[in-house]
Amino acid sequence: MADPARHVTQATLVRQAQDKSAYKPADTSPQRRVQRRYTMRLWSVRHSRFLEWFYARFADFFLLLHPVWNGIGYRRVEKPVKFVEKRVKGLMFDCRMCGQCILSSTGMSCPMNCPKQLRNGPCGGVRANGNCEVEPDMPCVWVKAWEGSRNMKQGDAILAVQKPVDQSLRETSAWLRATAEAARRSPAGTP
Repeated sequence: MADPARHVTQATLVRQAQDKSAYKPADTSPQRRVQRRYTMRLWSVRHSRFLEWFYARFADFFLLLHPVWNGIGYRRVEKPVKFVEKRVKGLMFDCRMCGQCILSSTGMSCPMNCPKQLRNGPCGGVRANGNCEVEPDMPCVWVKAWEGSRNMKQGDAILAVQKPVDQSLRETSAWLRATAEAARRSPAGTP
């Protein structure tokens, strides 16, 4: 008969290693997500048309500041801009700071809130009530994205296929990156 003490499963090894590991994933546990309030996120979806208009004006304003950002240096302004962006977008959209914001394409519903982090629509497990398959108490991010996109002028942007998330841009400012790209596209760097 085999000695039970000598028979160690992979699950046992993982459990033992978890306690000793210094790595603790931030903001990903189902318990933490259940505690989150969806009030502002759902408000943002309901008011997606206004936020689309506001975001476009804000992007224009940020583009006007391109000479300032360029003069100071994008790397030097990254930290303070990221600080503000993280707080504002965190409050409004429960932003995960992926660095590649597509809120204007997803009805002002951040797809990074999906437990599976799907960027191109819902998985096959959306419940009949429109809630998430993984977190049954949470409305499906993509159901809300579709609802929000129907309010927006550019609502069909939700149909565009998005690139996979570039993890190297995580925790960087999407505002500054979008501004720098827009300045590069415009003639002589002017808006």
